[in-house]
Amino acid sequence: QVEFLESGGGSVQAGGSLRISCAASGFRKNLYSMGWFRQAPGKEREGVVLLYRGGIRTFVADSVKGRFTISQDNAKDTLSVQMNSLKPEDSAVYYCAASTWTWDYIATMNPDYFAYWGQGTQVTVSS
Repeated sequence: QVEFLESGGGSVQAGGSLRISCAASGFRKNLYSMGWFRQAPGKEREGVVLLYRGGIRTFVADSVKGRFTISQDNAKDTLSVQMNSLKPEDSAVYYCAASTWTWDYIATMNPDYFAYWGQGTQVTVSS
């Protein structure tokens, strides 16, 4: 059974930093891809970052490129995102997710191809 333990998030002023982490269990990471999505009120779920099958490839959304950095701790099966230079528009609930689909399907970060989801963690950036 795939399970996620999300941590981090919180509230920060614009320009500040936060780190969110997702500890995963119940699957072989080289067969799964893990990523983070976010969803703000009234908006569609947006793919933020993706680590494809243990790190073969990565995806970082243009909206966060240069500000968000992916890292993984193989020993703890944890995917983290260091979020710097945060903006009010980064405010959202951030969800950890996993997929077994190949790169061609998930490179666009279509949520329909991610079957496993965490509970979400709130990130609030005030101006």
